[in-house]
Amino acid sequence: MKEIHYTSGEDVDPILLVELLEEHDADIITQLNECDLETAAAILSQLPRDRTVDIFDRPELTRAGDLILELPEEMAGEVLKGMSADRAADTLRLLDGTDRTLLLSRIDFETAQSLKLLLAYPEGTAGSIMTTEFVSVPSTYTVAETLKHIREVEHTRETVYAIYILDPISRELIRVVGLRQLVSSEPDQLIMDVAPDRDPIWVEPDTHREEVARLISIHDLLAVPVLNARHRILGIVTFDDVIDAILAESTEDVQKFGGVEGMAEPYLEIGYVEMIKKRAGWLCALFLGEMLTASAMQHYSDELAKAVVLTLFIPLIMSSGGNSGSQATSLLIRALALGQLRLRDWWRVAAREIPTGLTLGVILGVIGMVRIAAWQEFGIFDYGEHWKLVALTVGVGLVGIVTFGSFAGSMLPFILKRCGFDPASASAPFVATLVDVTGLMIYFSVALLILRGTLL
Repeated sequence: MKEIHYTSGEDVDPILLVELLEEHDADIITQLNECDLETAAAILSQLPRDRTVDIFDRPELTRAGDLILELPEEMAGEVLKGMSADRAADTLRLLDGTDRTLLLSRIDFETAQSLKLLLAYPEGTAGSIMTTEFVSVPSTYTVAETLKHIREVEHTRETVYAIYILDPISRELIRVVGLRQLVSSEPDQLIMDVAPDRDPIWVEPDTHREEVARLISIHDLLAVPVLNARHRILGIVTFDDVIDAILAESTEDVQKFGGVEGMAEPYLEIGYVEMIKKRAGWLCALFLGEMLTASAMQHYSDELAKAVVLTLFIPLIMSSGGNSGSQATSLLIRALALGQLRLRDWWRVAAREIPTGLTLGVILGVIGMVRIAAWQEFGIFDYGEHWKLVALTVGVGLVGIVTFGSFAGSMLPFILKRCGFDPASASAPFVATLVDVTGLMIYFSVALLILRGTLL
């Protein structure tokens, strides 16, 4: 694709526009994301209106909110109205209140009210990612009438593959029928006779998007309806919206697990001050936690002075406990996110992780003891006349620390979720810091028991 060149105040080269129209939307978006804001807005304003709407409808387009503000007033309103409702709401959510109100004033009242409804739901819920553009018909329709209705409204609906059947009086959702079932049925059949005889899968507006994704996955759905307390359909969440939402959720979880606050913007678009804010808080918290490690070592300073050889294995001990804890935490966070575990399953996890930690600790303990014995026997390093007791201290210490690390790492996500926090906040650095402090206490307690009367 030809590289875009543009000078402020000039019209975009007509030849370039022709070339752009021959490209796929994804390729155009890639170029627009690399342009400055003014250039990208100038190009979008000269593309055919329906093509501009299609581009704004793609979540890959960054700075969508800023770009739509750069468009001419009339065009901005037309593009916002033409976008799918959920994508338009996502775009408005990126703007401050003044700009959001400005854009909403450029569209008709009905569309503006629909978008305000979506914006009212908390971010990350089914209500915030649903679209109000779906196909519904009363239960009295025939197959022929339903297909005729689909042809009439298809261009204004995000998906027509699922048709929602409503009670003609109460407007409650009764059944859901797929387009494939419709086209393979007789035209004069009632749609209720065609629809599967089972209650539809649905969610409430405040259902978390991860739960919506789980339902779509296990029931193999293209979309799931969102119902209010009166069982009336407010909108639908389509599988592609869920994919976009889960990608954003996964990105945030990965960032949290690395000890960084979640950031929605691409890395290169995050401001310097914002980057410092997102990272400094966690680093300071972890630093304060690590101070407890220094306090623990100070508490055992006399023992360290008597048995300096113990200090050689402190990094080994601390890293092993932290690693085992991080393993358990990562497994449990993912299991909770996928709905494989519930809070009530904590005891089953504990009963599984304690013997697992013991086994892993024994494996590492044996390796550590063999390593000390080998170094001593081959003359690589002299651990002193009580080297066998030192090896036993390291081995037993590893068993205790790895077991505790596995248990603590597995329980922490449950504790955070029970307290209403995101389990992903149990980041690897956080778990490692927790296990570091307790690991030192376990290590030196074992040393006092085994080496008392010899080195200590």
